[in-house]
Amino acid sequence: MIFVTHDLPVNIPNEPVIGRSDVWDGLVLKADNALPFVPSMTFCEVTARHSDTVFDRDIEFRGEHFTERITMEEPHRVTFTRIAGPVLGTIANEIEGPDDDLRLRFSFALVVTGVEGGSAGEQKYADSMTGDYLKAVAATLAAMRRIAAEKAVSA
Repeated sequence: MIFVTHDLPVNIPNEPVIGRSDVWDGLVLKADNALPFVPSMTFCEVTARHSDTVFDRDIEFRGEHFTERITMEEPHRVTFTRIAGPVLGTIANEIEGPDDDLRLRFSFALVVTGVEGGSAGEQKYADSMTGDYLKAVAATLAAMRRIAAEKAVSA
C-alpha cells in the first residue's frame, strides 16, 4: 500500500487571505469538477448522487480511468474513495488548524492493481504519483486563491 500525507499553509504572504469557509467551498467545487484544481486530470463527470453529501464520479487521471465515491464531511474533510480502476483506495482533503494558521492536508492510501506491496515497482509508482498529487494540492490552493481574488475584485 502506498501512503502519503502532506499539508500546506492555506494563506501565504502576498496572496488573498482565504477563510475556512472559502476553503470548504473550494473543496466542494473540486469534488464536483476537479479539472480546474488537478492538472493531471483530463476528465471528471458526476455520474450518480446518493445524497447531498455522497456521490460518484468518473475521472481520467494520468491517462487512467477511475470511478470515485465522494463523501463530503462539512466543514473539514472530503474523501475520494476509488471504487473502480487500476489504483484503489482513498484520498482525503482535510482543512486543519486554527483560523490564523489554516492548513490543507492531502493524504492518500492506495493499492496498485497487479503490483506487489513493498516492491520496487510499487515504490516507482508511488514516487511518480506522489509528485502529481503534491502538484494537485498546490494547484487546489492556487485555484482557491484565484477564486478569492475574483470575489474581492467584484465586491
